[in-house]
Amino acid sequence: MLNWTAIDTVLLDMDGTLLDLHFDNHFWLEYLPQRYADHHGQSLAWAKAEVYPLMRAKQGQLDWYCLDFWTRELGLPIVELKREIAHLISLRPDADLFLQALQRAGKQVVLITNAHRDSLSLKMERVELMTWFQRLVSSHDYGYPKEAEAFWHALQAEIPFDPERTLFIDDSLPILRSARSYGVAHLLAVKQPDSRGAPKDTEEFAAVGDYVELVEGLTEG
Repeated sequence: MLNWTAIDTVLLDMDGTLLDLHFDNHFWLEYLPQRYADHHGQSLAWAKAEVYPLMRAKQGQLDWYCLDFWTRELGLPIVELKREIAHLISLRPDADLFLQALQRAGKQVVLITNAHRDSLSLKMERVELMTWFQRLVSSHDYGYPKEAEAFWHALQAEIPFDPERTLFIDDSLPILRSARSYGVAHLLAVKQPDSRGAPKDTEEFAAVGDYVELVEGLTEG
């Protein structure tokens, strides 16, 4: 699938790419609305009718990913609520084997996530990932989400990489399109970001279904 001799840098998303998206989907779509309903003494249906439109309005913007924003907006301690179900945070199958293979191959490997730093810290407590990356970058560091071209300029200003010799893997199609517009040459989507959800139509992008395939290609290369 990939010509690894043409790739020096690997940029990896976190949620839905290296980590199972089930935690995030469950938190934002079910657990948070339930706690919001409890807080207001209302039904879950009422809470979803209140919260879901707010989420839709912010999708693709930095506020959508900002735990401080949602703490203020909803009047709930979002980080503490995430901790209550942190046992659901888990690696996608064989993601760790892929990271080990990248390190052995001498690639520059950088985590780039829209996740808020507090969310990133919580996940690093539960899943050991830090040792496999040269850098862990949150889009909140730059003030732009990965959907924005300005994010990519800020990233390259901090971490030099050749877009033509870079692989980027993400489960978000709008973000992959943003990377493509910036000139990142090697792009992969994720077939099933949420282990309990249905496989995605990744449209024009080839998709990772099993990291073992990438490990085998990297090892053979």
